[in-house]
Amino acid sequence: MEKRNHYSPEFKSQVVLEVLREEATVNEIATKYGVHPVMVSRWKQEFVERASEVFKKGPSEAEKKLEAEQKHVADLERKVGQLTYEVDWLKKKSDELLGPGWKKKMR
Repeated sequence: MEKRNHYSPEFKSQVVLEVLREEATVNEIATKYGVHPVMVSRWKQEFVERASEVFKKGPSEAEKKLEAEQKHVADLERKVGQLTYEVDWLKKKSDELLGPGWKKKMR
């Protein structure tokens, strides 16, 4: 089975911009970059469809999702910090109340 190629967004945009300049045909540009012409056409279509997103105000859906995930992670990290603090406090108080060797006695 053949391994799929993964192209960077920068590479794709470079190819599409060259296609949009119309200095050469799609087939010539595809040959130049070693990409199938159908793939270049797909990239061009996707590029044109999403062009309006560049001028939208405010965060994109992906940015909103990333921000929500970052907030969730921060909340979880705060919770872990709080729980760690509480466990350390309980260990300290247990040592004070039951003596330093209380763990061995409980086994």
